[in-house]
Amino acid sequence: MNVVRSWLHLLFMAVTVVPWATAAVLLSPVLPSTRLYWFCIVWVRLQIWAARWLLGIRNEVIGWDNLPTDARAPAILLAKHQSTWETFALPAMMPHPLAFVFKRELLYIPFFGWALGRLDMIHIDRAKRAQAFQKVVEQGRALLQRGVWVIMFPEGTRVPRGAVGQYKTGGARLAVATGVPVIPIAITSGRCWPRRAIVKRPGTVVFSIGKPIPSVGRDPHDLMREVRDWIEAEMRRLDPEAYREPASPERLVA
Repeated sequence: MNVVRSWLHLLFMAVTVVPWATAAVLLSPVLPSTRLYWFCIVWVRLQIWAARWLLGIRNEVIGWDNLPTDARAPAILLAKHQSTWETFALPAMMPHPLAFVFKRELLYIPFFGWALGRLDMIHIDRAKRAQAFQKVVEQGRALLQRGVWVIMFPEGTRVPRGAVGQYKTGGARLAVATGVPVIPIAITSGRCWPRRAIVKRPGTVVFSIGKPIPSVGRDPHDLMREVRDWIEAEMRRLDPEAYREPASPERLVA
């Protein structure tokens, strides 16, 4: 039954993304960027709704009160990345527009990527690391000043449930460069939507939002180490059966 439901959900996504993305591309010259963003978020929320009824996946959020309440307060979200689910769920649930930092290859995905390219996101060329980070700082600072929250996945790519990826310091470096606090987020999406899996399982995905961590005067490596330690400790608390061994120190990379 999970196989059938999973394919139905994939079909629903494919069928609905074509008209929605086409409309987003056509509306992009006339709609303000914020309104275009929320127009696209309606499609994202539709996928969350479909996943609830077709796949039996629900969300639970811990730590809502750790998010800034000031409408103009900037924040950089650094989240665990186990599956595609959080790329849908986080923008759907957050009260502020989010700007993802992602590889530019995603822009080439038909319809979805075309619409994504019309939004205020930060797409980078990973082969040009120095230029990529400079772009992240320049665009990130401008977006943060407008009240858009920047979100990054420090591990860079999706990691299997129970695994710890290599945390990169880009998010911490952006935070230190802009003086904006970081908010760590632990996510148990791998329990329901495994990495690179077509078949999904019903269940509850827990999003645990940590307290903001100040970045002013911090060393980026120390800041990212604090983020990593909180996220991985929280992952073990939320999903203990997935972690058979104690956490081991991981080298941080720029």
